Amino acid sequence: MAEYLHPGVYIEEIERGPRPIEGVPTSTAALIGEAERGSTMPRLVTSYKDYQRWFGDVFAPNKFLPYATNGFFENGGKRAYIARLVGDGATTASAVFGELVVRAAGPGLWGTRVKVKISPGSTKRADGTAVGFRLQMAYWSGNGAVPDFDPFSDRLSTPRPALIEDFDDLETDESSPDFYGKRVPFIDLEKGEMNQGPESSALGMLVRNAGVPATARPGDGIQVLNGGADDPAALGVDDYTGNAIAGGRSIQGLSALELDPYREVALVYAPGVDGDIAKTIVAHCERLRFRFAVVDAPKGKSSASELNPRDSVTDSQYAGFYYPWIMTADPRTGARKLIPPGGHVLGVYARSDTERGVFKAPANEILRGALTLEYDINDSLQDVLNPKGVNAIRSFPGRGIRVWGARTITSNALWKYVSVRRLFIFLERSIYEGTQWVVFEPNDDRLWARVEDTIRLFLRSQWRLGALFGRTEQEAFFITCNRTTMTQDDILNGRLICEIGIAPVRPAEFVVFRIFQNTAEAQR
Repeated sequence: MAEYLHPGVYIEEIERGPRPIEGVPTSTAALIGEAERGSTMPRLVTSYKDYQRWFGDVFAPNKFLPYATNGFFENGGKRAYIARLVGDGATTASAVFGELVVRAAGPGLWGTRVKVKISPGSTKRADGTAVGFRLQMAYWSGNGAVPDFDPFSDRLSTPRPALIEDFDDLETDESSPDFYGKRVPFIDLEKGEMNQGPESSALGMLVRNAGVPATARPGDGIQVLNGGADDPAALGVDDYTGNAIAGGRSIQGLSALELDPYREVALVYAPGVDGDIAKTIVAHCERLRFRFAVVDAPKGKSSASELNPRDSVTDSQYAGFYYPWIMTADPRTGARKLIPPGGHVLGVYARSDTERGVFKAPANEILRGALTLEYDINDSLQDVLNPKGVNAIRSFPGRGIRVWGARTITSNALWKYVSVRRLFIFLERSIYEGTQWVVFEPNDDRLWARVEDTIRLFLRSQWRLGALFGRTEQEAFFITCNRTTMTQDDILNGRLICEIGIAPVRPAEFVVFRIFQNTAEAQR
């Protein structure tokens, strides 16, 4: 409480009434899988060009992450975190330059196709000496040997690198804005710290080993990084779970996505994985509660009896299952390629959220980029698939290829629709994030009334947008936060309990028109 110690006029700002709740993002996706190159920490990309900048291009016929990312953005996606995975045995390429080491941005054989050059900086002092040093890196895609020429000074020799990075006038003075630890990814092993510079790098980072003076700069020269290797074994459940390995790789995959910087992720997808990995991803979404998974049907399943996601994956309200695979154009060559549909479906989710809202079922929407389907589905086949929770992708003459299903893979009828489950995720997380200010406030009637008003304003806006069912607010939702929801024991133990009832809208899955012949009665 303010103190009044001298005569005069005092003006105070006080806070009364409800606080606004802002709706959380619902279409930020996380795509998990193997990429050509890059870091194993998830990174936000906003286009397929952005993906290519950090993770490379299509690099193997059975690695579907580039195709899924391209399909996501092609169908309306805006934001995606790419979580690159590597096996336990993958190692990181590096090269020593004087007292410092340049290391590839992530593990894998790709790092051995990076050539690094360190030279004096371009800016000179009055006496002709360089102000700092220059770090240049070049990367050649493919599996061939790195060419034996300097790509930074030789502009004519081929093959040219796929990517070149140039950081000029880096300094060793920590107070300088050009300090290399501020502009380039940098690891200080002595302090156990990693700095991700604002300019960052898709190819490499500087490493200062223990005992190296803080003012030490890397030695001049040009080298190809060496020592990088891929794990020859196929990725398994442990690799997707992504716990750190002592003396080996750092955290990756689902474990990395649980970190605070990635809290806005609402959709999770790994292209072309088996049932055990899909089950792990669904379990991740169930545990975090505010995420939804998209799962692909296995390739080559032509019979309805072979598709039962509740047996092959799990019975869950936090996942949607899509069938069949789709034929699309390779983003690099233009050739036709059979790929899993999940990346394109994620884009449909994002497009539907943006154009209509999360309460709109992501179905009866055109699958952009799909040329044809692995198998054509007719009404009779979908009669068998739909009750199992298999969302069909169908080709309709004159209407294109469309997502023609909007169900989760749960057997619980209350949560059988994707839009209902995702609407509740949206509402729950928005209320969770928007009421953090309540914690440690005095737990009395005034606070209860304020909480009710805060939530009521938010739900009212959602009802007016069409997310809730009912002609009036009373039909659409109710909020109770008073002595009927809390006992004296709850109050004494610091618990504030608020009950919220919501009537969600459900999709019109079966549209029935009953037509009859109306014959006029005979006149007397």
